[in-house]
This record gives sequence, C-alpha cells and structure tokens, in this order.
Amino acid sequence: MSTPPPPFRPEPRAFLGAGLAFPLTVTPQGRLARASGEAKIEQAIWFLLSTALGERVMRADVGCGAHDLLFAPGTDATVVRVTDQVRRCLTAHEPRIAVLDVEAETPPSDPSLLLIRIAYQVHANNAIGNLVYPFFIREGA
Repeated sequence: MSTPPPPFRPEPRAFLGAGLAFPLTVTPQGRLARASGEAKIEQAIWFLLSTALGERVMRADVGCGAHDLLFAPGTDATVVRVTDQVRRCLTAHEPRIAVLDVEAETPPSDPSLLLIRIAYQVHANNAIGNLVYPFFIREGA
C-alpha cells in the first residue's frame, strides 16, 4: 500500500505572479521582457492607474476613475477625489495587496502635477511597498 501524496502547498511567491513586463519591452536578446514577484505587482498597480474607466472594451470596470478629473481645478477637493479614486481602484482590482495609505501633493514648481504616493502591503509575504504615480491635472495648462 502506497502513501498518499503530500498536500499541494503553493510557494508563497507564486501568488505574486509572473508574466510579461509592463510596459512591453524587448531584452537585448530580442525576447519580450518578463517580470515576477513584487515587480509584477508594482507594474499591475501602474497599469491600473494608467487605465481610464471604460477604456478596456471587454472590462469596462477596470481602471481608475481619477482620469475623469483630468481638467478639474487644482483644489483640495480635487486632491481628495483623486486619492479616493486611486484607493477604490486598487482595492477593487488588485487582490494581492492591502492599500495602507494614499496621499497626494502638488509640488510648488508645477501646479498641474499631482504626485500620488501609495503605500501598500503584499498579502503573500507582508512586504511593504510604495509607489509614486504622477498624475497631471489641468493638462496643457
């Protein structure tokens, strides 16, 4: 009589994902670049924030509603609305992380730029990550 196989235990990092890098790039060997682990999560966050709601035809719910505020005045209310949209987007569409904090500030040198600072925790290994995403309001102003 044989012993049953051990239970399947996926490697914790496998949940983080692996695949083509975003944006698509070519390696010096002529292959498409790949990404995995925390780098893949960071690229997914960047992809979500760069995608406007309704932009993807078959997944109109994927994306960030902050793009609707592109020409909004650079007021405190706009900053609050942008950070809320970023938090909602990441909470809804990136299950591998817990959003810890989303803050935004306008540098004095460029009032049309909003720097969005995102702090998150990766569920698989409790690693803390952060990302600064540039968002332009009143583009072309």
